[in-house]
Amino acid sequence: MEEKHNDTAQQRPERDRPVDGDLVTIDLPMFKKQIKEESPWKSGKLNAITVLKMNGLRIVLIAFPAGVEMTRHIADGIISVQVLEGQMQFNTDGKSVELCEGQMLALHESIPHSILAIKETIFLLALTSALE
Repeated sequence: MEEKHNDTAQQRPERDRPVDGDLVTIDLPMFKKQIKEESPWKSGKLNAITVLKMNGLRIVLIAFPAGVEMTRHIADGIISVQVLEGQMQFNTDGKSVELCEGQMLALHESIPHSILAIKETIFLLALTSALE
């Protein structure tokens, strides 16, 4: 399989890392450090880095400052959320759950949801492509 590299965001043009290949390693401590050094984070906004993108699966590291919200939206595929640091509130139209470090959830596709960082939070989002 041909190794694919990320299409770098303007804020990190020097980064050239594989996001697809037969075997992709992901250095989460390095990405957690990097995400907090970038301008969106420093200006109090959420920041995200796609760490894997292959065959219908995308994994994104997302950092939220305390009090920041990702407003109601819908994912086309199944998602999982795993909290690495902090505490968040995950809301659907029917339920609201708080997740802390080490906890995770899974959500079927097409369910509206929002996320609020209760404390500074870093989590992994895994998203599948829509089922056909």
